[in-house]
Amino acid sequence: TLDLLRAAVADADADLGIGFDGDGDRIGVIDATGRQVPGDFLTAYLAQDIAARHVGAPIILDVKSSEAALRLIGEAGGAPQIWKTGHSHMKRRMKEIDAPLAGEMSGHIFIKDGYLGFDDAIYAAVRVITQMVETGQSITAFMDSLPVQHATPELRIDCPDTRKFSTMDRIHSHVLSQHDEADVNVIDGVRVRTADGWWLIRASNTEAALVARAEAASADALAGLIDALEATLKAAGLDWQRP
Repeated sequence: TLDLLRAAVADADADLGIGFDGDGDRIGVIDATGRQVPGDFLTAYLAQDIAARHVGAPIILDVKSSEAALRLIGEAGGAPQIWKTGHSHMKRRMKEIDAPLAGEMSGHIFIKDGYLGFDDAIYAAVRVITQMVETGQSITAFMDSLPVQHATPELRIDCPDTRKFSTMDRIHSHVLSQHDEADVNVIDGVRVRTADGWWLIRASNTEAALVARAEAASADALAGLIDALEATLKAAGLDWQRP
């Protein structure tokens, strides 16, 4: 559907395209150049407005999100936090810490700034359009301002449901034997920060699979992080073929 939306944006010479999933809780945004705006960066865009009214308030991204998006939220005046992937986890966490905004890479955006704090994609679309009009910064200009990202998409590693959590236990033990505990986040899977960037392995909430992701400052550094993913999975007994 986003391919169709991308084509429609080009045909109409539109400022942006907006799509919704079947039940209206996930939003997909295409900018004027045809780029998809990932949910973490869409949240960071909304934070440019919302954080100014809630200075120092926590703003949540899910564990798969970019460090660059976290940094943008901090620069806007928010206090970025990483939390577990999954809309029920995010809504519960928002309530616990009174966060005005949260978002997942998947396109679930939760706004509690003048609204109810759940993932209403139609409302999120209205807020994106309103912010573009009121601030004069289009979503395309925001995307243009971002540093070049060297990141993988979500990488799926087949793993039976009966094994995926025990495999994650082995991954956790292996990672802690190789890295300083301060560089390892275990809120949802294992997210490791290195001098070159970060990488993540977590158990999927919905599939018989593990999910991995990595992000670095350069293509060479990203290749090194993917090497680390491969070695970690091998140490846990999974023979993964990198893309």
